[in-house]
Amino acid sequence: MTEDQTLKISKIKEGIVIDHIPAGKAIKVLSLLNVGEHSGHTVSLAMRVKSKKRGFKDVVKIENRNVAESELSVISLIAPEATVSYIENYNIKEKRMLSIPDQITGILKCPNQNCISNTKEPVQSSFRVLSREPLLARCEYCEREFRGNELLGKL
Repeated sequence: MTEDQTLKISKIKEGIVIDHIPAGKAIKVLSLLNVGEHSGHTVSLAMRVKSKKRGFKDVVKIENRNVAESELSVISLIAPEATVSYIENYNIKEKRMLSIPDQITGILKCPNQNCISNTKEPVQSSFRVLSREPLLARCEYCEREFRGNELLGKL
């Protein structure tokens, strides 16, 4: 590949890089992080980038932004094989591989409308992950099991 054919996205001084996002999911990741038109962050977005391991992937760079653990949990549900690099002074300070957690609390809404976590009770939703591939989780309150598309449809 010649230099003219190489994908180029400029480096960022401070912030995060989320790589290995499944192709077509980068916009969803940005939405989950509330990064949009009025967020004030500079964002670089590459979609359907060729990847040796996955065929195609998306990449997101967000300047002057960090992510909380709860945000990483949400991202892992959309992009379980993503990596998050923390950038300081143009260098990678830390790199983390994401994985779906064993327990998902306060992130997802239970699809069962009769579940106590969907009432006005002061209860956060909580799911125990039974399978990561394909995603299958059980609500800790109503004990119903849900597939990934049922759980993630509300994100």
